[in-house]
Amino acid sequence: MNLVTMLSAQVQNRPNAVAIVDDVGGRSRRTTFAELERRSRQGAALLQASGLRPGDRVLLVHRMSMELYTALLSVLRLGMVAVFVEPSAGLREIDRCCARARPAAFIGSPKAHILRMLLPAIRRIPRRFTFGGRGLPGAVAWRNSESLTKDVPTEDVEDDAPALLTLTSGSTGGPKATVRTHAFLRAQYEALRGVLQLSPGEVDLTTLPIVLLANLAAGATSVIPNADLRSPALIDPAPVLAQMDACDVTRTSASPALLERLIDHCVASGRGLPRLTKIFTGGGPVFPGLLDRIHSVATTADVLAVYGSSEAEPIAVIGYGQIGADDRRSMAEGRGLLAGRPVPTLQLRILPDRAGTAIGPFTGAAFDRESLGVGHGGEIVVSGPHVLQGYLDGDGDADSKFRVDGVSWHRTGDAGLLDANGRLWLLGRCRARVEDTRGVLYPFAVECAAMQSPPVRRAALVALEDQRILAVELRRRLDDAECRALTQSLAWAGIDRIRAYPRLPVDRRHNAKTDYDALHKLMERRAVQTIG
Repeated sequence: MNLVTMLSAQVQNRPNAVAIVDDVGGRSRRTTFAELERRSRQGAALLQASGLRPGDRVLLVHRMSMELYTALLSVLRLGMVAVFVEPSAGLREIDRCCARARPAAFIGSPKAHILRMLLPAIRRIPRRFTFGGRGLPGAVAWRNSESLTKDVPTEDVEDDAPALLTLTSGSTGGPKATVRTHAFLRAQYEALRGVLQLSPGEVDLTTLPIVLLANLAAGATSVIPNADLRSPALIDPAPVLAQMDACDVTRTSASPALLERLIDHCVASGRGLPRLTKIFTGGGPVFPGLLDRIHSVATTADVLAVYGSSEAEPIAVIGYGQIGADDRRSMAEGRGLLAGRPVPTLQLRILPDRAGTAIGPFTGAAFDRESLGVGHGGEIVVSGPHVLQGYLDGDGDADSKFRVDGVSWHRTGDAGLLDANGRLWLLGRCRARVEDTRGVLYPFAVECAAMQSPPVRRAALVALEDQRILAVELRRRLDDAECRALTQSLAWAGIDRIRAYPRLPVDRRHNAKTDYDALHKLMERRAVQTIG
């Protein structure tokens, strides 16, 4: 069944309800479910008239907006495959990704079409469409679809037909391409609907593209922040908070970095977020200190941290109120970061950490013997209907996939352990672990403990010249007593040095995960403050 069939159900149930609210030229624009349906059908007619057919790949380059989702639904309606490239990717990476995907068409904003002049792979795309104005040389104006009245039927597709192709540059080698089928996206929606408690009529400040898609299926209104979501840690919070007030936002799903910006502004201005009933955050590690700060300005909201990955979202979830005093003490003593219970729609196991080494296949009995018991740390592996089965052309499967009695399992690359209550604790990336003559030390065990100190905004553990070094980003400079307290609190970890830096490098997508490769380069320079 085509995913669009499920999304279109809201047109029958709530045609005049607002589906998407976005900002255009400083003005709020509201698009109903019925209008989104009409626009996407007209867009499908335009694409079909250009000669595109089911299975063709279509590159979409546009900020989160009504236009982006109109085009996406138009593409999916025809049984074609929507292609996305990481928004923060550089020009060379975008060119490599497009050369790998070989799209048959390109739909983008006028600004995005500048890429045609710069990148050979995009110039080679035969059909081009642009939003806004009367069009561009060599590109058809999307507004031409407004005069089309042909009712293009929704293409009936097999469950395993590709729907989305997302490319990232990868740290080494060629681009990695994740393929999401129509069945996968339906299963992911069901998992997200349960975790995010999606229901019709709610108004969600939405920063994550996949959550907006789930909102469309659930009948919730998505408010796209008036901000540059390519750099969530640098957004101006004032217009976003004003937008939340104007739209009567009742909930939000956002990255930790963006929420931190909003909370900082709320604390500085002395305001709260009393209208919010639910706050979900993920896309990077969510440490207890952030949950505390969110709760301090949104005291009546349910605050939940969601753990997942590009290949499996969601994996586990925990609410602010579910973290007890004993849990906080365990995090301070190095047990790791509590991520909560795995979602019921997948299976999760812990295997011995063999990062960089292929594993499997296993029989069921051998897999049971290999799986680690309660309290033992290793690599987190998952399987289920919303867990990615493999990558385009199988490139990358050998490193991150294995089979158990013929069933596909995914290696997350994250280390963790399960406690006696079945809850998952995160230890950090497997490849970021420190292994020396004193044993193995995982980053989150130390970082989560260090961030119990209020002045520590961010922390990252690395090995440098046979020493265990903890790099910290501070909210303010530590005094002598605070330095001693921080050093003493981490005595169990055998840290040789603690170094303070103005900013620690983070991932480009969510601005929430430590970029350990960049951190090693940063640490070659002198720290602002050495502690201990």
